Amino acid sequence: MAFHHKKIVGFGLLLLCAAGGAYYAWGPMESTAKKAELVTVQVERGDVEDVVTAQGTLQPRDYVDVGAQVSGQLKKLNVEIGSSVKKGDLIAEIDPQKYQSQLHADEANINSLKAQLEQQKAQADYDRLQYERSKKLVKTKAISEQDMEEKEKILHVSEATVVSIAAQIDQASANLETDNINLGYTKIYAPMDGIVTVKDAEEGETLNANQTTPTIVRVANLDVMTVSAQVAEADVMRLHDGMEAEFVTLGSDRKWTGKIRQILPTPETVNDVVLFDALIDVENKDRQLMNGMSTQDSFIIGRAANVLVVPTRALGLRVEAQDNEQKGKAYSVYVKAASGAAEQRTVFVGLATRSKVEVKSGLREGEQVIVSGDVETVKKKSSGPPAPPMGGL
Repeated sequence: MAFHHKKIVGFGLLLLCAAGGAYYAWGPMESTAKKAELVTVQVERGDVEDVVTAQGTLQPRDYVDVGAQVSGQLKKLNVEIGSSVKKGDLIAEIDPQKYQSQLHADEANINSLKAQLEQQKAQADYDRLQYERSKKLVKTKAISEQDMEEKEKILHVSEATVVSIAAQIDQASANLETDNINLGYTKIYAPMDGIVTVKDAEEGETLNANQTTPTIVRVANLDVMTVSAQVAEADVMRLHDGMEAEFVTLGSDRKWTGKIRQILPTPETVNDVVLFDALIDVENKDRQLMNGMSTQDSFIIGRAANVLVVPTRALGLRVEAQDNEQKGKAYSVYVKAASGAAEQRTVFVGLATRSKVEVKSGLREGEQVIVSGDVETVKKKSSGPPAPPMGGL
């Protein structure tokens, strides 16, 4: 039994040695094969889009905050949020009693001043007659020069009083006009057609318009909405007025299109990131877009449809070409031939993104472009300079 056990142990050691020898013999060959293995992608047709993305919010393009121009208690409010109004519709009323009383007082004051004016005009006419008579009497020495001068003084005072009362009437008339306007302000009308989107006051509330104009409601036209898209400073120089834009709202797959109306020049800094607002107008006849919605925005910098496309990582080093300006940027790539060898090519590219690039010339649809692997080990049948590193634009 002991002899049989020794034979088994010896046989096992022999197997281990054989396995080790096979590893050392075949291991390097297997490693070299994996190293030489090429990863390729097929040249296909597709679309390439260069876009700038941003996040934004929706608000009506045209809206008016309707406020109170006079102080007082809000006696009547005829609308609610969502109410549809036409220009000129009565929205709200402020208690008019205070302004009606002021109007009546102004009218009474004007009437009193007019009566005083007529009385003073009569007095001035009388004083003028007295003065004219005194001028004749002084010539005959019937009265003294001093008496005549006294009559002249009285006449001047009477005439000045007439002018003063007339000025008071003008001032009172201006006050009457102002109070009449204020009385009109107690009725508040819709300044435009639209929908009430905000209501900031309630019936019975006292409004104070002495310092700031209190807002009662906001009337907005929802037929055209504006996206305020916040664009990073690194991308804003690539945008311009009139550029096409697309966006989707959160929770919806519908894609909306519009154009940039304006890029606001004043930025906003959020978490140390400088952002500029690009305003996009979009039709909203079906009223699917709501005030305050969040949007995911895309600005189309360039678009190439149904063109030859390869991954950007398939491009090697940039190379010089005589017709570079006519066909685009030139790069070196490697194509896997039918024999398995790596063939070096110069290709001209057009529109490019971080992931894929348009091929204008140098490749054919269906060819296999090498994106990784040890090109040198399979480049036996190819000629040209050493392989440039794979990397991209």
